[in-house]
Amino acid sequence: MELLRGAIRQYAWGSHTALAELTGRPVPSPHPEAELWLGAHPGDPARLITAEGERSLLDVLRDDGPDQLGRTVASRFGSELPFLMKVIAADQPLSLQAHPDAAQAVSGFEREDATGIAVTAPHRNYRDRRHKPEIVVALEPFEALAGFRPLADTRRLLQAFGIDSLVWRARLNMEPASKGLRALLRSWMTLPAELLSTTVSAAMRGAERYLTSGGVLFVPEAKTLLELGARYPEDAGVLVALLLNRITLQPGEALFLPAGNLHAYLRGVAVEVMANSDNVLRGGLTSKHVDVAELEHILDFTPVEVSSLQPAPLRDGARIRYSPPVDEFCVSVWKLDGAQLDRDVPAIPAGGGPHILLCTQGSLTIDSADCSVPLKRGEAAWIPDRDRAISLRAHENAVVFAAGVPDARLRHAG
Repeated sequence: MELLRGAIRQYAWGSHTALAELTGRPVPSPHPEAELWLGAHPGDPARLITAEGERSLLDVLRDDGPDQLGRTVASRFGSELPFLMKVIAADQPLSLQAHPDAAQAVSGFEREDATGIAVTAPHRNYRDRRHKPEIVVALEPFEALAGFRPLADTRRLLQAFGIDSLVWRARLNMEPASKGLRALLRSWMTLPAELLSTTVSAAMRGAERYLTSGGVLFVPEAKTLLELGARYPEDAGVLVALLLNRITLQPGEALFLPAGNLHAYLRGVAVEVMANSDNVLRGGLTSKHVDVAELEHILDFTPVEVSSLQPAPLRDGARIRYSPPVDEFCVSVWKLDGAQLDRDVPAIPAGGGPHILLCTQGSLTIDSADCSVPLKRGEAAWIPDRDRAISLRAHENAVVFAAGVPDARLRHAG
């Protein structure tokens, strides 16, 4: 096992403080820093720090995949690490987006390849053949839009804002509900520019009236609409956001985003783990490419309750585990305090598959029978499959995240 240096990505929506503070660098950073990538994605692979120097984790896996990943993982995923771990730091809303399922990713990639669209082209939808389910676990209050809200709640929101006439109510009365939502999204996203701008302005006036009149139930939704409308006054994504669940995660709470889930992160810092893919279809709140027809093709328009998107944590002593229904990744969090201090806490069994560990609070030591790696806040470590059993030891309160590959035998056994 070795220390792992992540790659920081700079986007306009990022933070000047969050990632710099996490990794112990001067604050504020010169540019907004949005994501810390910890994995072997070709776009920005992390680097192993060894006594001989640094080496890309991507190169290590290409040269020594079966030994690093273990034969079980290598037989399923080849020499590729199937997951990517990130720390997301959002000071501004991200684009509305969704990700394809596995079959859609394969067919979409091959279709665009056949038409000669370069993988790096800005109008390309599918950059690889993989799906991209993802889970976020909040490090601080984390705000997001995710999944179509149950229609009864959406009707109440629109009536409260006094803008139900803007949404072509007949569409929201269609059965099944997914049919109406599909028709409404298509209508909004294909509005002529002048009518779209007028409709967004009318929606914003409704939200302002609601807030000034002392409305209570939909205050977060109203404030989000006003923020998005101010940033994107001629973007249909502002209207589509009215249809989505508005969610605030508290630290330690998780949100799972399956294929076809339309979502946008709004603000906050979280650990995100996903399948190792870069397939993103955008639906607005962006100047980047939006393919309305293809987005509509992959979206799941079935309304969902927020609770169905929040996986229940499985607790085992100091460990909290999130196991979404995917084969590429699972997430564990150890909170080491009280009785867990100054003792070895079992973490990963021998031959437990590859893991990436990230310390988000305090400091600790990762121990195995033949080596130890100290880890402090903001540092990460690579644990290859071949290592012996791993334990954690902390002398102060510490929190460490681990991303790994679920045991296929356990998953398929139920």
